[in-house]
Amino acid sequence: MRNFREYDIWKLGMKIAKEVYLVSKHMPNEEKFGMISQIQRAAISIPSNIAEGAARKTEKEFSQYLHISIGSSFELETQILLAIEIGYLKSSDVQQILSDLNTIQKQTNHLLNLLKKSQS
Repeated sequence: MRNFREYDIWKLGMKIAKEVYLVSKHMPNEEKFGMISQIQRAAISIPSNIAEGAARKTEKEFSQYLHISIGSSFELETQILLAIEIGYLKSSDVQQILSDLNTIQKQTNHLLNLLKKSQS
């Protein structure tokens, strides 16, 4: 069994989730059960799926959870960009999150490629 706490992508996912929770406090209260909830769930999904996948026995199963995690990262990126467009968030307040999302997407994709090669 893999130790998910040792993966840099899990650590970065946790950082992103924390930052999303902090920045979403500045969104309108009427979005509490709408966009805020959706953004927070997508953020939590990133490290959670990395952790759950790491507990799986095979590289194929681990890869499936990594795919879900990377999908959640793109979902979160889209939601943040929409929140900027409609004025719920300031671009300057979320630039680090967007940068971290780009990094985690690249790193997760790299790990997926390594796992794919090991399965061949």
